[in-house]
Amino acid sequence: MKFTSSLKLKLIYVFRINDAAHRGCLKVGEATCDNDNVFGLAPNSKALNEAAKKRINQYTQTAGIAYDLLYTELTIYNSRKGLCSFNDKEVHSVLERSGIRKKVFDIENKANEWFITDLETVKRAITAVKEGRESLSSAEVSYDQTLIVFRPEQQEAIEKTKKQFRKSNQMLWNAKMRFGKTLSALQVVKDMDFSRTLILTHRPVVDSGWFEDFGKIFYDCPCFAYGSKNNGDSHASLEARAKQGKCQYVYFASMQDLRGSELVGGNFDKNNEVFATAWDCIIVDEAHEGTQTELGKAVMQELTKTNTKILRLSGTPFNLLDDFKEDEIYTWDYVMEQRAKASWDLTHFGDPNPYASLPTMNIYTYDLGRLLHEFVDEDVAFNFREFFRVNDNGTFIHEKDVKAFLNLISKEDKDSCYPFANEEYRNIFRHTLWMLPGVKEARAMSALLQSHPVFQHFKVVNVAGDGDEDEESRDALAAVEEAIGKDPDATRTITLSCGRLTTGVSVKAWTGVFMLSGSYNTAASSYMQTIFRVQTPATINGRVKEQCYVFDFAPDRTLKVIAETAKISSKAGKTSGNDRKIMGEFLNFCPIISIEGSKMRQFDVPKMLEQLKRVYVERVVRNGFEDKSLYNDELMKLNDLELQEFDDLKKIIGQTKAMPKTNQVDINNQGLTDEQYEELEDLEKKSKKKSKDKQPLTEEEKKRLEELKKKKNNREAAISILRGISIRMPLLIYGAELSDESQDITIDNFASLIDPQSWEEFMPKGVTKQKFNSIKKYYDPEIFCAAGKRIRAMARAADKLSVEERIERITDIFSTFRNPDKETVLTPWRVVNMHLGDCLGGYNFFEKRYETTLSEPRFIDRGDVTANVFAEDSRILEINSKSGLYPLYMAYSIYRTRVKNSLFSVSSIEDEQRIWDKVVAENIFVICKTPMAKSITKRTLIGFRKAKVNTRYFEDLINQIKNKPEHFIKQVDKFITERTGIKNMKINAIVGNPPYQEVVAQKETANGQKRSSSIFQHFQTISDRLGRYTSLIYPGARWIHRSGKGLEQFGLLQINDPHLCFLKFFPDSTDVFKEVGIADGLSIVMKDTRKETDGFKYVYSKNGKEITVDANNPKEDLFPLNPLDNEIVSCLDTIIAKYKCLHDPVLSQKLFSIESDFVERNPTLVREYNNGDYFDPKLEIKLFTNDKAGKSGRARWYIANKEVITTGLEHLNRWKVIVSSANAGGQKRSNQIAIVDNHSAFGRSRVALKTFATEQEAKNFFKYATSEIIRFAFLLTDESLTSLAKKVPDLLDYSDENGIIDYNGDVNAQLYRLFGINKNNQLYIREVLSTKKETNL
Repeated sequence: MKFTSSLKLKLIYVFRINDAAHRGCLKVGEATCDNDNVFGLAPNSKALNEAAKKRINQYTQTAGIAYDLLYTELTIYNSRKGLCSFNDKEVHSVLERSGIRKKVFDIENKANEWFITDLETVKRAITAVKEGRESLSSAEVSYDQTLIVFRPEQQEAIEKTKKQFRKSNQMLWNAKMRFGKTLSALQVVKDMDFSRTLILTHRPVVDSGWFEDFGKIFYDCPCFAYGSKNNGDSHASLEARAKQGKCQYVYFASMQDLRGSELVGGNFDKNNEVFATAWDCIIVDEAHEGTQTELGKAVMQELTKTNTKILRLSGTPFNLLDDFKEDEIYTWDYVMEQRAKASWDLTHFGDPNPYASLPTMNIYTYDLGRLLHEFVDEDVAFNFREFFRVNDNGTFIHEKDVKAFLNLISKEDKDSCYPFANEEYRNIFRHTLWMLPGVKEARAMSALLQSHPVFQHFKVVNVAGDGDEDEESRDALAAVEEAIGKDPDATRTITLSCGRLTTGVSVKAWTGVFMLSGSYNTAASSYMQTIFRVQTPATINGRVKEQCYVFDFAPDRTLKVIAETAKISSKAGKTSGNDRKIMGEFLNFCPIISIEGSKMRQFDVPKMLEQLKRVYVERVVRNGFEDKSLYNDELMKLNDLELQEFDDLKKIIGQTKAMPKTNQVDINNQGLTDEQYEELEDLEKKSKKKSKDKQPLTEEEKKRLEELKKKKNNREAAISILRGISIRMPLLIYGAELSDESQDITIDNFASLIDPQSWEEFMPKGVTKQKFNSIKKYYDPEIFCAAGKRIRAMARAADKLSVEERIERITDIFSTFRNPDKETVLTPWRVVNMHLGDCLGGYNFFEKRYETTLSEPRFIDRGDVTANVFAEDSRILEINSKSGLYPLYMAYSIYRTRVKNSLFSVSSIEDEQRIWDKVVAENIFVICKTPMAKSITKRTLIGFRKAKVNTRYFEDLINQIKNKPEHFIKQVDKFITERTGIKNMKINAIVGNPPYQEVVAQKETANGQKRSSSIFQHFQTISDRLGRYTSLIYPGARWIHRSGKGLEQFGLLQINDPHLCFLKFFPDSTDVFKEVGIADGLSIVMKDTRKETDGFKYVYSKNGKEITVDANNPKEDLFPLNPLDNEIVSCLDTIIAKYKCLHDPVLSQKLFSIESDFVERNPTLVREYNNGDYFDPKLEIKLFTNDKAGKSGRARWYIANKEVITTGLEHLNRWKVIVSSANAGGQKRSNQIAIVDNHSAFGRSRVALKTFATEQEAKNFFKYATSEIIRFAFLLTDESLTSLAKKVPDLLDYSDENGIIDYNGDVNAQLYRLFGINKNNQLYIREVLSTKKETNL
């Protein structure tokens, strides 16, 4: 018996089959070779070829297939690591990642794979495997390459961007779908020779498109490589080669993947190397999507380096335009494209028209509301969501009506204007996209279509999936293309979607899109993205698609979106221009046809502009009355007296932030007439001209230019002042109770409809009704009245919706209301959900990150708390309602409990309302501060319907809670007893966002400043006595650290209260209230009066990152705000116990009794002092104090007579180390710490940490106080003086002979050693300090 070697050499082979099916395809496989002479087996040697043929014959001979063997090579090769080998799978992988497509001949088994490529490319792939590369560069892949010829507008975009990138770092292409953005953007990268380019998109599905286009642009650049998760090389591999100077690269990443990274607040430790890369250029594809959220902005911030160029691409950048200057925007819109198409032949006689393949859009609107008027809500538009509502078993609730609609558009009629009314039309619309409100609706529609006599002949492709728009749409696209098949003329399809395949995806056979979803408020961007899907150029069986169609069944919505789009497209951020001309041109190239019955009517400009008036009103409402359209031309004619009036008003309200820019068709172009505006623009242009033929402005023109500018500026300044009043109006209009609901709220009767107490509460202090009546003439009465009507119509319309939809609609209305100031913060719906979700659980309307709302609320289970609070017999109290959003959240979770326990089926809106009303009447109780707050809360809970609501308004709520708690508790008990008939009823939970502080009786302090005092603690104390659970939100740091007037005792008791079960602290209040800065941060507090055990759950939340610990009640100790500080705090406490605490020797800001207004009141007693000026130390002192009282005061040095100092004389001749009293611990600004000499005193803007007999001691102490560990210790307490230095040890002796620290050595190292701070904690301290900027005085 003879043994054979168990080890055999392997070889790779490449062959082709010469038949039509396999044309252009190669097979790459591997075989073994009996010959083991490694060095004698060169590529294509006889032995290798025979071994390869033997293997190929095994699977081709039986089928009698003739083939050509093209190449063989051993899989062994020499490398730096020695002898290595590779296999055919690795070659396949390189080919696949290089974008080389495969052809599968055995579809059933997904087998018999061939590559569509040539031999040279396969050989290069083998070389790449040996070199350790994952893919080929574009230059290594053999394409049937034809040079890309850019159209004139693409060339213009490329050139403008290159020019712009030489002087600034950002550019926006406002270019419609089909512009060719990917090819053009990659050409910019190539021309500018960027080393590292990142393509960032919200749609991972477009990766393959970018990869394909990369090959077309970089086919002749072997040094450029492409990478992504699916194509080309990995980022690590590309970056490694780039660092060695071996390649430049373009890397594709998805926003979803990057925003999951811990670096930007996500949950995963990934993508760090992508964020660390010094990107030369970032191309943001579909830039209007996902980059404007908080997370999206965080991702962009982390990626962008100092010199990174950012190119944003978007067909609908409506939410981005305001961030770009005019020369940073390149616009190419539908009108420009169609204009170029129409004019091509005139300018390019006989040349092929590059725009010929771009079809013309036609928009047909059908007023379904007239046919099915029960589905038109008062919110203006047809209610698709209600019309297509689905019940629990997945069928349409209004199935009869939906069938009637399908019959209407498909009823056989030669003269009909409906798209499926006869065979001819059905052939035109063989393949269409139908947009539906949601996943369930798409499923139900699919079933209905398949059983419909006409539509059953269409293959229905439902790609709505589970509704996740971010999910990659590859499978969806494949399903649609498979249904359409190779010959679109032989098939008919209807694609149903609710969001997928609406961006960045092309289906050539689609000729129409049916808009059966959305509302009057549909964003223009998503609407345009969707309808342009059908404009994909196509040639089907030799016929070119020249027309494409949009069918919209909500005309108002169509016109609003088109008006907005036409305007934005033409303006690209400018505000001048003739709107009528623009609109006319758009309608010329994109006809909008209104169909009523069998009549067709084309829209013209006057009809569109009439429609626009509604758009302005809509915008005024959406912007929360923060909109220029709200005002009239009276503001252009202000005389001196009226300007004085505005000046007085400014003192009361302050000039608020400028209006946000809006991309709207201006009625009055900032108040100038069209002629005046164009005159102003011409004069401005003329004055800026730099050319040789520049004509200087005449004196008359200069004067006119100034006059027009002044008019424009006066108007803008006036609007900025009026804004403070205007943004308070929508909430009052929403809540106003009218005896006759048919009555309009006008600018004239507005003030009279609001009771005096509510007016005082909701309007700026000092704006009386009389003052308001003198300025109301500046408001456009029509727009004001229509906007008010719209707000109430939106709220009234919500009354006809299901409970969930009503909540969505009402909270959407609230999202338009603005926060006028810190004192009048309306708790946003997002915050209500964050707050109550964290404490009580229940049904929550936001996803886990609280960035976006959910269509279906999610249930948060907090165990016994949730079960108890949301039980059917629970009683909930909100203690200071302004909006009704807290009780709305609470009521919904109890409503769900009641629905679940209901003995009867809840199948109609009437059933839902019956249960909802019962919840509001039996479970919810609300206390309000004003009658208007009571009306607003009632409106939020039950709308305009007549139903019982338990609201009670207390005329002097704060005074009662603060000064008459016993009386208040009795009043609350009486209120609940009257409403329920049950005495001494215990409330299950008290929730809310109480007022934080009040100005104390407008009383001025000795230094002329108004004094405020905290009041939230009184609301917490009273809540503790009213019910079992309390969950309130209010400022945090000072009560936790027992500092601040009135908070010391409260803080000590609360932090040690056994009832305290949950405390969440946000050091940065803007993590909660996005635009409201509260120096103290915010705390969410939950207590359970039945909990008697020590300890509580503590959460520290900063920038979306949370640290959760089980905390102990700290007793007399200060509670560390950041749990990461605990070890260091323990070390500091040990040293404080051994020596002393620096808090004790701190000398008061009143030490020398110099008030903030001392200089103002005594100008003759002081003179300014500059370093080096002479003064007489025997008779005079240097005085460091504010030049005036109030926030505008600044600390300066003065010389004063010694006699002005009457207190603190024992410290006058000592050296002092002082810090700012407003910022003692140095948390917010600089540390402002300084040494002042023994001839100096200070005013109340400073405090002395310590005083010393000698200068050397003061210098040593200064080194101590500015060391790393001590600066960190200052930061451990809040910035009020009552907490200052409570965690800072005082070593007592700061002389050179102290025996503890050598102040001439490394003070940091010695203190770390003395305090026992380990290396890790030292690094942590440095990291914390690096975020604070210190500068001395």
